[in-house]
Amino acid sequence: MGLTEIIILAIVQGLTEFLPVSSSGHLVVANAVLESLGRPPTEDLVEVNIVLHLGTLLAVLVYYRREIVRMLTRQWNVAGYVIAGTIPAAIVGIFIKKVLNDSVSSTILDNVLLAGCMFPVTAAVLVYASRYREGDSDYPQLSLAKVLAIGVAQAFAILPGISRSGSTIAAGIVCGLRREAAATFAFLLAIPAIAGAGALEALDMLDTGTSTQPLVLMVGFMVSFVVGWASLVVLIHVVRHGRLSVFAWYLVPLGIIVVGWQLWGMFATGSATS
Repeated sequence: MGLTEIIILAIVQGLTEFLPVSSSGHLVVANAVLESLGRPPTEDLVEVNIVLHLGTLLAVLVYYRREIVRMLTRQWNVAGYVIAGTIPAAIVGIFIKKVLNDSVSSTILDNVLLAGCMFPVTAAVLVYASRYREGDSDYPQLSLAKVLAIGVAQAFAILPGISRSGSTIAAGIVCGLRREAAATFAFLLAIPAIAGAGALEALDMLDTGTSTQPLVLMVGFMVSFVVGWASLVVLIHVVRHGRLSVFAWYLVPLGIIVVGWQLWGMFATGSATS
């Protein structure tokens, strides 16, 4: 992969990993757009995804460093909640990546049409969360049942087009958390999820090898970190003011455009072969 492509994908990853618009869906769509513009297929997308995930992982580790230290030194129950909340997504992710054959897994995870259909679903979740009255609880006060419910919401976000941050923040608000507490727990929960996704992709890379130059990967890492940090700052501001629904104005038209683009391509291909 070239420098231009990885910078574009790093910006997409950094913006969408934390903003509630689905990073996986945007990376799938962005890659398809690059190919439609004549770029060669990005066969090394796995290794690029690892590097971009590491950049955004570092962003959340640095941003929430105080909460992470507190969790690891005093709030052991929160550490247990993070582990428990990660289990649903881990089960679904391992099943899709390691149990299903590659063609079925790719059909799910790299499906541009599916991403287009799921963008409006994320928009509906954000609108619902914005209208839902926030609670007054903090995340250390969660029950195990509510933690697992938030974890299931995160597992659902494995589908491209479903936002991990949007679904987990919305689930936290529905479970009675304050908006900012819901966002904090959502991103603490994202740490093992992002790390786990990178680990699974790393295993794939061991089978396929690597071809992207180290300097290009380093640029991608730095861009995804910086953009990811900025995205976190913006999202926390939006969450505090209860305006998650603002992203629906972007997601609904995006979904319509992507679905229309894919259906038109299918129609054109079918017409050409008939």
